[in-house]
Amino acid sequence: MDSVLKILSLPLGIIHGLYVKAFNANKWVAGVTFSVLITTILFSVMVLLISLGDMAMKEDKSVKLADIVMPERQIDTFMTEVDKPEKPEEQPEDIAQPDVDLQPLTGLDVTISKPKAQKMTGGSFFRDGEYIPLFKVTPIYPRRAQERGTQGYALVKFTITESGTVENVEPVEGFCGDPTNPDTEFRPCTMFNSASSRAALKLKYKPKIVDGKAVAVDDVLHRFTFILAEDD
Repeated sequence: MDSVLKILSLPLGIIHGLYVKAFNANKWVAGVTFSVLITTILFSVMVLLISLGDMAMKEDKSVKLADIVMPERQIDTFMTEVDKPEKPEEQPEDIAQPDVDLQPLTGLDVTISKPKAQKMTGGSFFRDGEYIPLFKVTPIYPRRAQERGTQGYALVKFTITESGTVENVEPVEGFCGDPTNPDTEFRPCTMFNSASSRAALKLKYKPKIVDGKAVAVDDVLHRFTFILAEDD
């Protein structure tokens, strides 16, 4: 340690002697010279430290993965273009008569018996039979009327559309009494109005043609008759 100090003291002593002589000669020149010298020494030390740091750094032994590129693939799908369905043909004017639970009309006032329920219902038509449905619709006998043994009829009006269906059904009048007895005095009642209105919506007509075009017909009348069948 003492030897190192002796070695360093020699150049430091020389530098100190030169600085004192220069300072005595011109203090400004001595100050600038000393500053430049100190700066040079510090810069050299800094460069030395950086070099030693670079030498101490270990080599990068990490492995870089290659970039992965997915190849382009064409994906097959199960769906293909589907053509739009063709527009259905217009309903023909002549409609075939149904085969199930329907019977053709044979007169203006028809009644049908239903053995299980022990009742009969039917309908009659107005305007001299001008608008007669393609098949008969039997309304459901109201439970309250059946339990009370009440008979009667209901008159409804509606509109026949261009396609022959029924809409805008309205009850016109309803009466309770025995339709089979000409001496019966009918009394107004609404017991059969709802059943008649529901049954009227199921009616189907041949459309009325005017100048080769189907037209709607308003205020068509239809009467549904409700008669209880007698037990055998």
